[in-house]
Amino acid sequence: MIKHLPEWIMKRYAKLWHRFRDREFTKEQASDVLKSDKSLAVFLSDLRKAGWVSIKLNEGDARKTIYKLKDPQEAIMELVKELSNGKKNNH
Repeated sequence: MIKHLPEWIMKRYAKLWHRFRDREFTKEQASDVLKSDKSLAVFLSDLRKAGWVSIKLNEGDARKTIYKLKDPQEAIMELVKELSNGKKNNH
């Protein structure tokens, strides 16, 4: 289930999407793009909870996480579909 993103998260997501698109990346790579953003851990956690990024463990080092962003067009379409289904269920 995808959720609407607050502006501060969307701005950071846009920077990462511009750099990585549908390629996998690490927290360190995200930090390089976002210029050592102090709230990076919170941002990535909120992005995951909202359904805008998927995560998996690095096969070579299980302590490291690999991230992959959801395509924004797919995410928006999913959000619209969920919102329209919600309206149908409320009527």
